[in-house]
Amino acid sequence: MAKAFASAGDMTEKQISFTQIGEGLYAFTAEGDPNSGVIIGDDSVMIVEAQATPRLARKVIDCVGSVTDKPISHLVLTHYHAVRVLGASAYQAPQVLMSDAARAMVVERGQEDWDSEFARFPRLFQGHEEIPGLTWPTTTFTGRMSVYLGKRRVDLMQVGRAHTAGDIVIHVPDQNVMFTGDIVEYHSACYCGDGHLREWPATLESIRAFGPDAIAPGRGDALVGTDMVTAALDNTADFVTSTYRSVARVAQGGGTLKQAMAACRAACDPKFGDYAIYEHCLPFNVSRAFDEALGIETPRIWTDQRDAEMWEALQG
Repeated sequence: MAKAFASAGDMTEKQISFTQIGEGLYAFTAEGDPNSGVIIGDDSVMIVEAQATPRLARKVIDCVGSVTDKPISHLVLTHYHAVRVLGASAYQAPQVLMSDAARAMVVERGQEDWDSEFARFPRLFQGHEEIPGLTWPTTTFTGRMSVYLGKRRVDLMQVGRAHTAGDIVIHVPDQNVMFTGDIVEYHSACYCGDGHLREWPATLESIRAFGPDAIAPGRGDALVGTDMVTAALDNTADFVTSTYRSVARVAQGGGTLKQAMAACRAACDPKFGDYAIYEHCLPFNVSRAFDEALGIETPRIWTDQRDAEMWEALQG
């Protein structure tokens, strides 16, 4: 019998923090669990990332209610992953936004991703019975679009592929604050199973070019101040590059996936082994880096069956 997924036994509740990162801007974080963002406009509120279930989403809503009584008008989803989008119904937001590419990925692999993530990380799906189905946007875009919350402008942008092919970032120019989704992490492992690892560092540089004063990352603490922002961008780039290069040397040299795992551990364990969800992400990261090094441009769809087969081969 294969070992359980690294996160399957993690049922410990995480401590929630709700941190102000600019005027009317907040990061909802929970010790390495998926983060959400809050942008308060003149008359309404925009939420960034829905959480995995309506039950978890209501924790975000409670935090919003502690700082404003304005209604939630917009929900922005930085990509398609189930742990980010399936709590959407709780917000009752009239507008749900994501990139055209992210919507296409919901069509292509949304149900498979839901089934896969449900098996990998059961704690995040407590209360899953309330999920009404896949989350679909009301509005999509390619490249860039701006939303006005009264006078406050919020820019939604594709700045490059990284965590997925459909990633977007959210920039609030009046405070120079960004919400990056899982393109940027802080003391949490990057999940690269659906990623584009060779392009990821350049996407980080596109974010760096804004010189943000604060970032709400995908996982980990809110990044307030240029020192924390710089450290997180550097560290995320190091994580992705260390993963890809160590695996690519093995893959392109004719080695096996198991040998690639050993090489990745040698390169990454000393630097990142104590990061949140590191063991959970590692086999998926190695598998995707191996594929990408061999020229497989589009990440293969993870299914619960493929997960189990990969996990048994590498961790059993």
